[in-house]
Amino acid sequence: MLADDILELLKSEISEQEYTRYIKQLQYHEKASRDDLRVFIAPNILISNWVKTKYASKLAHLFEIKTGKKPNIKIMLKDQISTTRKKTVPIELNELSKSTKNTILNPSYTFNSFVVGNSNQYAYTAAKSISQKPGIIYNPVFIYGPTGLGKTHLIHAIGNYVQEQGKSVIYATIEQFMNDFTYNIKNQTMERFREKYRSCDVLLIDDTQFLSNKIQTQEEFFHTFNELHSAGKQIVLTSDKPPKMINGLEERLKSRFEWGLIADISLPELETKIAIINKKCELDGIDLNSDIVQYIATNMGDNIREIESAIINLNAYASLMRQDITLEFAKNVMKEQIKERRNNISLEHIIEIISKELNIKPSEIKSKKRSKNIVEARRIGIYLARTLTPNSMPSLASFFGMKDHTAVSHNMKKINELIDTNEMFKLKIDELKNKVLSKE
Repeated sequence: MLADDILELLKSEISEQEYTRYIKQLQYHEKASRDDLRVFIAPNILISNWVKTKYASKLAHLFEIKTGKKPNIKIMLKDQISTTRKKTVPIELNELSKSTKNTILNPSYTFNSFVVGNSNQYAYTAAKSISQKPGIIYNPVFIYGPTGLGKTHLIHAIGNYVQEQGKSVIYATIEQFMNDFTYNIKNQTMERFREKYRSCDVLLIDDTQFLSNKIQTQEEFFHTFNELHSAGKQIVLTSDKPPKMINGLEERLKSRFEWGLIADISLPELETKIAIINKKCELDGIDLNSDIVQYIATNMGDNIREIESAIINLNAYASLMRQDITLEFAKNVMKEQIKERRNNISLEHIIEIISKELNIKPSEIKSKKRSKNIVEARRIGIYLARTLTPNSMPSLASFFGMKDHTAVSHNMKKINELIDTNEMFKLKIDELKNKVLSKE
């Protein structure tokens, strides 16, 4: 059976634990499925949300490799499927199929659902500008930044916007582009491949850094780029680094990627993360109070995708257990994720972050100097080390060159007083804690 083959392919690409816990629980709904729409039934909302978030696009791509047609993937619960004789396919599935245009885009990734802050303002403005005049203002647009900060959201937003204007769009990760290329070479169907990627109005390519050292694929992509650019078609690329820093990428491609506009997305400040969490909750109808929002923002690092996944899982657990989401409940549900983030945080790493952010030499933080800015940096270092690592107070006293553990205790008391009375200082501590936990 085709669906079994697809799930076996996916099994080979993910961990055995995730396959057993999530993918193995799915059932393929053959009657509700078609070439352009594949429906799976999940036993509960937790598994449904997890598969939608992490594997829907991957499943769609695996179906495309096998059949030559990329379907929408629908993950539903059993009670959402209509079993009447007249309609084996639910109305919502028929409507979804009819609305499919050119490519698989996440409909929730729009400009309206994207939270703008100092860290992403430039990239957002560029994306919105070119979506209004594709192929005219900047071409190509190259958006780069660390994983999980919203690059994919932005290019899907571009795709969704221009599709509404009647433009044809192709979205693919560079991995999907390479797999398509390999498949079509093997089957001697390169005309079909070129027709797909060169006849669109807008080409959106994610994770361009994976072109590195792929000589044949780079050659094909070079010609695809040239053809689209010459025809005035819009090209948007994302990567975790700017073109000139992608090792193993041909100079002629680097040069072309730099023809248009290059925009970066940097690590979000705390206020932006809080706004993102509030927006996610608003869109999904999830009720989290400010204490829970602040807890998630300060303990889940900077990866927005991980933060959104944590919120989905938190809400799913609460629904399954029929329990309101309190701060204590949130801490209990998320403790494993947060524990995993805190594993292997070294004292040297903490000092390195504080040194960089506060512009103080690492040696000064561990020295006996008493100037105000150094004392503050040292106290922050002690506080973060005590709260984010398992080190005891005597071991911290030894690391920071203090007399004994009472000096550490004194500094902890001073920091806690400042956190309780000075909101700006509390925000600074939260920000530094966040950067320590974000070890990318």
